[in-house]
Amino acid sequence: MTTILGCIADDFTGATDLAGLLARSGVRVSLRIGVPSEPPSHTSPFEVIALKSRTISAVDAVSETLEALDWLKRAGAQRFFWKYCSTFDSTDAGNIGPVAEAIMDDLGTEQTIYCPAFPENGRSIFMGNLFVGQQLLSESPMKNHPLTPMCDSNLMRLLTPQVTRPVGLADRLTVAQGASALRAKLDTLKLEGVAHVVVDAVADEDLSVIAEACRDMPLITGGSAVAMPLPALYLADGTLSADAVKRPSPKIGKGTIILSGSCSAMTNIQVANHIELGAPSYQLDPLKIAKTGSALVLAWLAAQDLTKAPLIYATADATSVKAAQEVLGIAAAGNLIEQTLSACAVAARDAGARRIIVAGGETSGAVTKALGVSQLDIGAEIAPGVPWTFCVSGEVQIALTLKSGNFGAKTFFADAQQKLDTL
Repeated sequence: MTTILGCIADDFTGATDLAGLLARSGVRVSLRIGVPSEPPSHTSPFEVIALKSRTISAVDAVSETLEALDWLKRAGAQRFFWKYCSTFDSTDAGNIGPVAEAIMDDLGTEQTIYCPAFPENGRSIFMGNLFVGQQLLSESPMKNHPLTPMCDSNLMRLLTPQVTRPVGLADRLTVAQGASALRAKLDTLKLEGVAHVVVDAVADEDLSVIAEACRDMPLITGGSAVAMPLPALYLADGTLSADAVKRPSPKIGKGTIILSGSCSAMTNIQVANHIELGAPSYQLDPLKIAKTGSALVLAWLAAQDLTKAPLIYATADATSVKAAQEVLGIAAAGNLIEQTLSACAVAARDAGARRIIVAGGETSGAVTKALGVSQLDIGAEIAPGVPWTFCVSGEVQIALTLKSGNFGAKTFFADAQQKLDTL
């Protein structure tokens, strides 16, 4: 089947977030882990390629993204979506702006939009400023992010150092007037030479206006939520066939492992809740791992009853994370945790775990690669932007969910298991 919309995400949890929202339409969505090595075949109407490019060099991020773009074009896509985090995780050097400009140049388009809003998850943009709940981004826990601390809330100021062309704003007053008004604003800005347009959104109806106004742009960029209305628009005008339905979800065994590398505020709450509910748990310490390796946690895991959903976590408060980073270095501390959780994922699968729950974008990327997963079919959502996915790993069928750090309710880990039981 010809691909209607080709999507590229800069991390694995972001890719599943986007894929899950597109799958709400009932249309089959396929998620590819990394750029496929084989030419496109048996593709889905919505193809999402998950990269692990958020924190690598801008040069490497651009190179990987253009490889993904080429594969999606060969799959038949003529419209594209560049997905990054709803908290605009980046530095002055990129990678959001450089990647967007590279895609624009490849597609020969003069303008694109930036809309990381996700009102359902508390992300909104007003007068170009990004809010997390009722807090400005710079006042939220994201200011302490270990890799991309967000110390400014103004998306135009954040984006300008990353791009070579002018940045502008289509504010909420314009969006509130509807799709025609927004299209007119974008046309005016294009005549003025503005290539990069931040678009305000504070409610779901704003996302519908933005999607309708921008649906025919060769490239849209943003968080996952602004892509959510696109399937209905494509179905309504016949761009997408009404019989392009998704596959039924397979039945999956009860053995479960939960792996958390995220140190976000919400993941800290979720980890604490799971422990309070009596689940077996093991906290990783990067300083100890640096001395003893992963043998201790692997031995602990081997003794666990996987039907009780044991939890292995590196989740900690900002002070503890910083202390470890000061001793080991930021990259080394992160790599130790990722390698250990990846080893745990493989060991748990080999011991019979068929449900694998992962929290944290970088952790999800490492775990997925370790499991040898190259393609996932998207299933039901556990929480907004967090679906179950189904794939083959080590020649067995597994269910895998990749949760962005701040997504999901307090009871997410229990919610995930209950959702799978009802499918």
